[in-house]
Amino acid sequence: MTMVSRIHVQGSLQFLRIPIFTRATSNFFHSGCGAQSCSSLSIKHHQTASPGTAARPSANLSCSSQQATQLTSNKCISAYKLNSTRGICNISSSTPHLLRFLHTSKPNNKVVEFLLADIGEGIQEVIVKEWFVQEGDTVEQFDNVCEVQSDKASVTITSRYDGIVAKLHYEVDDTAYVGKPLIDIQVTKDGDSYTMGEELPEQEAIPLATEAKDASVDLPSVKVLTTPAVRRIAKENNINLALVQGTGKDGRLMKEDLLNYIAKEGRVRASTSPSVAAPAPPSVSTAAAKPFAAAVEQKPTAAVTAVESTVPSTTPLPASLPMVHGKDRTETIKGFQKAMVRSMTQALKVPHFGYCDEIDLTALVGKKKEFQELASKYGIRFSFMPVFVKAASLALLHFPVLNASVDANCENITYKASHNIGIAMDTVNGLLVPNVKEVQSKTLLEVAQEINRLQELGAKGAIGSADISNGTFTISNIGSIGGTYAKPVIMHPEVAIGAFGKIQKLPRFDSNGVVFAAHIMQVSWAADHRVIDGATMARFSNMWKNFLENPTLLALYMK
Repeated sequence: MTMVSRIHVQGSLQFLRIPIFTRATSNFFHSGCGAQSCSSLSIKHHQTASPGTAARPSANLSCSSQQATQLTSNKCISAYKLNSTRGICNISSSTPHLLRFLHTSKPNNKVVEFLLADIGEGIQEVIVKEWFVQEGDTVEQFDNVCEVQSDKASVTITSRYDGIVAKLHYEVDDTAYVGKPLIDIQVTKDGDSYTMGEELPEQEAIPLATEAKDASVDLPSVKVLTTPAVRRIAKENNINLALVQGTGKDGRLMKEDLLNYIAKEGRVRASTSPSVAAPAPPSVSTAAAKPFAAAVEQKPTAAVTAVESTVPSTTPLPASLPMVHGKDRTETIKGFQKAMVRSMTQALKVPHFGYCDEIDLTALVGKKKEFQELASKYGIRFSFMPVFVKAASLALLHFPVLNASVDANCENITYKASHNIGIAMDTVNGLLVPNVKEVQSKTLLEVAQEINRLQELGAKGAIGSADISNGTFTISNIGSIGGTYAKPVIMHPEVAIGAFGKIQKLPRFDSNGVVFAAHIMQVSWAADHRVIDGATMARFSNMWKNFLENPTLLALYMK
């Protein structure tokens, strides 16, 4: 690489090409004297011209090692003095002005079409929700360009190039297609470029050893690979990015990673008093057994503690009625709605059959307060859903066909080793079904903690594609909103799904024929009749029911 310097020779402007070397190769200049550092660099300027031709300068390099004057990569030579009589161009530190160098290579200036890459899950189109750049803006690699919403999750698109935004191919709420241009970028950065002859303030030369020492102090100890938007969120929340585990390619820290970390830290801080720190969650064996162990020592009683209802007894009227407009309007179905159209249309091709039963949760309801108190010590909100999920996983171990998937033509069935149990959630982006991964290897507390995390992300509209993909079995708690029965629709390629109604206090008979107040929940199952028969579904439901009606049994089967 060469740099062009501007040098005046007896009133005329001439140029010399001076090689610039890195610190490691700076001893090139000392090949003649063998010095480790030199005070000046001399360029012998010979005017060699034949008759009728212009003089062409050539340069030879020499140095002396008296005072430390450094010539390193990306550093300016302190000054130029030319002795026209002797033909010597001396570089010293006495001249009061500095000159920038100009890179001799030309900028690229090539306009590149940035295509929308495949974001996985077979998604072919997305909705542009927000642009972070405008035409004429300067962007660098990994800068956020826009946020798009697929039929499953929101994704932030980052730049692959350094340059200037030349064109945006879509407006907000437009549909963008995978493999088509998303944005045009004029790629201008082709190494460092500077303006020739631009004057800089005078700077005292620094010895090479001192400069190397200072540089080592300035460099960060850990370089976190992430986007500026993530760094901004981390700065606003006073988070050290080095402490957050990245899940992206090559360990890249994604937005979801930071949000999950912030949510986790929030729970830990909320559960920690100023004087006493919250204990670490117990091991698998203790966490699984302790909440249920007390049930063995307590005898069932007819009296039932009142349960806090998640559904109001009466639906309050809205403060004001919505305005009635006199005109019809037509909107394009897109985003999550379009995903529902596609998935439900595909689901209708599956021959469903239903199975319903009622579950007596009286014993489990009696343990709810104890569950909540134990979980709160670890900063975890506890509900019945983790119990439903874990009981389903234990039953799936005995009926693995319900944790399977089939291909499009139902020619092959795959038995899944992991129990990735999906939970239907009503989020700000509509109905989403994130799943709790590896339920079969988690304790009740760990399942509850993961459900808390997913609920918090759903409330923020930040559930990522990783949380939605690879589900194997699904349950839906319609009772949290209202209703007792449902007819759930299977999420292809899964083969079964369950829906739970609200818990009601109803009169029931005990074994002695005495009426008591029981807490009853209705469950509705749906299964793919091509691979699941009614008897299998009934046996699975009976085992799941038995775990819920007998918490001690659930504790005994817990791994």
